[in-house]
Amino acid sequence: MERLRRHLQRIFDLRPGEPVLAFESASLFYLLLSAYYVLRPLREEMGLAGGVENLPRMYLGTLAGTIIIAPCFGWLVRRYRREKFLPLVYRFFAVNLLGFQLALRLCDPDQMIFLGRMFYIWLSVFNMLAVSLFWSFMADGFGYHRSRRLFGLIAIGGTAGAILGSTLTTLLIERIGRAWLMVISAVLLELGVRLIGRLARRFDAAGYRAQEPPAPTVVRGDGSGVLAGITLTFRSPYLMAVAGYLFLYSLTSTFLYFEQAHIVAAQDLTREGKAALFAQIDLWTNVLTIVCEILLTGRLLKHLGTGRVLALLPVGTAAGFAALAALPGLTVLVVFQVLRRAANYALARPARETLFTTVDNDVRYKAKSFIDTFIYRGGDALGAGTVEALGVAGLGLGPLAAIAVPTAGVWTWLGLYLGRRQRKSLGETD
Repeated sequence: MERLRRHLQRIFDLRPGEPVLAFESASLFYLLLSAYYVLRPLREEMGLAGGVENLPRMYLGTLAGTIIIAPCFGWLVRRYRREKFLPLVYRFFAVNLLGFQLALRLCDPDQMIFLGRMFYIWLSVFNMLAVSLFWSFMADGFGYHRSRRLFGLIAIGGTAGAILGSTLTTLLIERIGRAWLMVISAVLLELGVRLIGRLARRFDAAGYRAQEPPAPTVVRGDGSGVLAGITLTFRSPYLMAVAGYLFLYSLTSTFLYFEQAHIVAAQDLTREGKAALFAQIDLWTNVLTIVCEILLTGRLLKHLGTGRVLALLPVGTAAGFAALAALPGLTVLVVFQVLRRAANYALARPARETLFTTVDNDVRYKAKSFIDTFIYRGGDALGAGTVEALGVAGLGLGPLAAIAVPTAGVWTWLGLYLGRRQRKSLGETD
């Protein structure tokens, strides 16, 4: 065990006092993503059961749900400290899960499609908010310089949790059914809540942000109003660029998602078989992600910098859509989906989260939440509307690659721009 500890300290450049905090942070992310990935294959299967042609409407429903919940979140942020409002949010979602599992057990077969659509929308909102809150918490606790070294290690915890969640669903879906998997997810969420208070106290005691060399914040907020996140975002070119980067990621993700939905729907599989396929894709994605996080994330962030790491995902996305246009089919789709999602989780996501270490708390919890939820779901809605319009025009999904490839060029520029802005604000050079 001591040899393993020294090995991890060397790989991730851990300093005195950091290993325990990094381990507990990774453990929290492990539990949160375990809870989500138990449910993710159920969402995909329930979405397909309602008909591929109805998926655009569920995307619009997700956007509407995000709009409704954003003011509630703003009220919580203003009223409570982080160690108070984070457990409130996660426990609220856990109680929702128990309600869904009860409804799943009691509803008539005729009501199952409607329940599936409600669950699809609910889980999409939950995922965005839960993960956004977690990374805000981490950025608040670790600060800019430590985040560049430690976010890769913390992300490994989340990936390991995603592997656990995917594995549980793969192994148990045909044995215990959807309802009990929802109970398992709620228990994992509650276990994560138990860590939040202790982590908050450790962050306060460590005082990492106070120890950092003085650096100007890129954006400051005034914290006024429940919709402060909106005004903060549209007032700042830096935050608008962050929003644009995430919007284009979401847009291209939606294009790929609909390609996946049509290809998987055409396979001769049962509902449980399709859920198992989605769980296997999640499992392969997260195995590759954890390998990249161990071997690449910290090194690339340190040597290439935030902007260049952010640019890797759009470049890979353009290549993937070109390959899928040339050779459409399940094999190419799965390879593209696995590689793209692994690049996002292992590289782009940790790099993007470091962008919020050089902003103040109002921006970190309010503007970031608005960007991670409303802006992300806005990209989803536009992507779904584009797919629906192509279908109405009788063009199918072929033109998506022609749209996605040039979009990736703008997306790449935004990543490089954000890296330059962050370095300039901190007085760093290439």
